[in-house]
Amino acid sequence: MSKNKKRKSGKKGIPNLTNKILSILKKERNKTFNYKQIAAKLDVNDANSRNQIIKSLRDLQGKNEIEEVDRGKFKAVVTAEYFTGKLDLAAKGNGYVISDDFDDDIFIASNNINKALHNDEVEFYVYKRRKNGKLEGEITQVLQRAKSEYVGVIQIQKNSNFAFVIPDSGKMYTDIFVPINKTLKAEDGDKVLVRLDDWPENASSPNGKVIQVLGKPGEHNTEIHAILAEYGLPYEFPYEVEDFANKLDTSITKEEIAKRRDMRKDLTFTIDPKDAKDFDDALSFKDLGSGLYEIGIHIADVSHYLQEGTVLDDEAYERATSVYLVDRVVPMLPEVLSNNACSLRPNEEKYTFSAVFKLNDKAEVKDQWFGRTVTYSDARFAYEEAQAIIESKSNNIPEDVSLTGNRYQTSQNIADAVLKLDELAKIMRRNRMKHGAISFDKVEVKFELDESSNPLGVFFKTSKDANKLIEEFMLLANRKVAEFIGKQSPKKTFIYRVHDEPDESKLANLQGIVARFGYKLNFKDRKSTTKSLNFLLQDVVGKKEQNLVDTLAIRSMSKAEYTTHNIGHYGLAFDYYSHFTSPIRRYPDVMVHRLLQRYLDKGKSASEEAYEEKCQHSSNMEYLATKAERDSIKYMQIKFMQDHQDEIFTGVISGVTDWGIYIEIISNKCEGMVSVRDMTDDHYAFDQDLFALVGRKSKKVYQLGDEVVVKVKNTDLVKKHLDFTLMEKVEAQTN
Repeated sequence: MSKNKKRKSGKKGIPNLTNKILSILKKERNKTFNYKQIAAKLDVNDANSRNQIIKSLRDLQGKNEIEEVDRGKFKAVVTAEYFTGKLDLAAKGNGYVISDDFDDDIFIASNNINKALHNDEVEFYVYKRRKNGKLEGEITQVLQRAKSEYVGVIQIQKNSNFAFVIPDSGKMYTDIFVPINKTLKAEDGDKVLVRLDDWPENASSPNGKVIQVLGKPGEHNTEIHAILAEYGLPYEFPYEVEDFANKLDTSITKEEIAKRRDMRKDLTFTIDPKDAKDFDDALSFKDLGSGLYEIGIHIADVSHYLQEGTVLDDEAYERATSVYLVDRVVPMLPEVLSNNACSLRPNEEKYTFSAVFKLNDKAEVKDQWFGRTVTYSDARFAYEEAQAIIESKSNNIPEDVSLTGNRYQTSQNIADAVLKLDELAKIMRRNRMKHGAISFDKVEVKFELDESSNPLGVFFKTSKDANKLIEEFMLLANRKVAEFIGKQSPKKTFIYRVHDEPDESKLANLQGIVARFGYKLNFKDRKSTTKSLNFLLQDVVGKKEQNLVDTLAIRSMSKAEYTTHNIGHYGLAFDYYSHFTSPIRRYPDVMVHRLLQRYLDKGKSASEEAYEEKCQHSSNMEYLATKAERDSIKYMQIKFMQDHQDEIFTGVISGVTDWGIYIEIISNKCEGMVSVRDMTDDHYAFDQDLFALVGRKSKKVYQLGDEVVVKVKNTDLVKKHLDFTLMEKVEAQTN
């Protein structure tokens, strides 16, 4: 591939000249251009080319497509109305613009993309309807690039002074031209991170420069770092941030204790995953007698250390969240805080921010208090250990779940506290469900890894009573903090975690799919919708289609996000909800702590505009982190399946497209694709209404939810593709 060179001479006509001139004038339709400026834009400077341009300008003027504003200066005649939207690129370089001005997406053919890239904010106009009745348009200019950095493999051109980077992303339709002095000494075939510099008018590829050499494709660390780099997520802290954090005073002082509520003598403990290193929440329990209990939800006081205006706070804000990849955690805060000063470790005094409630035996809140505290954790439990207490109703911890590997007895008062908290949590959960909450207990896929991060096996993480105990008390704290501020008058700026009602069309699609498995949904009103969704999610537990139905049900929901404008939380059925309980790993929780303390101190309302911008940033970073987490799971699934090349698997069709069917293996939840090109027994066409591929001759149907038998065909760690060979369809049994 060669770089476009300036055309200096020759009688050859400039291809597609009229369209090129129109494109230049339409892109900058408020400016005027003479023939010399257009020649410069087209990167030509010979007399023949200039004459062609002058002739084309006169032709366009004669057709009233351009006008001569001043002698020899032209601008486009604007007959179309221009709109803005976001470009969603599809396969083969075509795309759709999603715009608030239209109910339906606008189709953009690849020749009308005009150098826009996936997710760019663009200006466009609509010029015709396609045969299927859908609107078609053309992008006139890119208003804002969605991203400027791409991960890809570099190809150094032999005996040349340039290279090309071939991006990993299937949404990136062009390679990136890199001058040899901007390759950062990357070797041919290296995986790199490249930043776009500019995209010359007459060039087919954008110019860029390598800003990081990630390593050799296929190597574990290279691919994990590539996943982070693709979404602009860091994997290490800058030196000045680490240095600042390491110099913080993390000691517990008498002066600071004096400013806080001292709860060190209250029975306090943590319950977390067995491999957790940061313990950001603890529970305290005190029996007050007469069926009344004081329960404290104690959260690491991150905002005590994380002061606004510091490099540490700036870095935490930019990250906005910890990223949980399949083999590692990329923390929001340096280790000195996340795993030490702010981690509520056993037998250590810690500064905390607390929500303390008095509850009766019906789990009704009779009193509440919010503020800064100092606490002392008496014990640390893994979820499995707390579950053993709940199931045995004793203080015995068996060796198979013990963190120490040995059987032991915890104190009776802690066992009693766990049992009472479990009892209250179950009442709170029942009440939540009664009020219309939706119970998403999706199976979580986890990998057992060796020291080199190679997958040894797959296991499924499910939520048991101990997990739900912690969940309910965290929900209680989050809800009550949001209510406490949200109900105040005059209104105060606060950060809410909101969840809008689901889109009716998505629910209708869900109904169409689950009907294939014999399930029915009732969408008459909100109460019947949530009730039937909960019945569906209960009915599929343990069945082959569970993961598919759980995933589709979650996709039918709106996306939860952070905002200063409270609309409630549909999925939890709360009128007020916030995030208060995880400031070690979520920046919005840090902001919630700051605002809560500000209002407890009778401070005036904070700037809504400033906090809304921070909310949008936090929601965006959460989305990117989730994408990276999913990519890392997909990568590990492919790595796992490399060792199972000749095995036969039974799977469920989890997606159907015109290019093939996606299949999720029932035994390990790994998802791969069977290409329609490899289905050689017939010519298969995609039926959108049926969510199926249908054979033209045989009328054989491969539909969403069908059970099939497959074999691994190909595993590609670099492109993150898992391909299957279709062996047979499992015919449904009739009773």
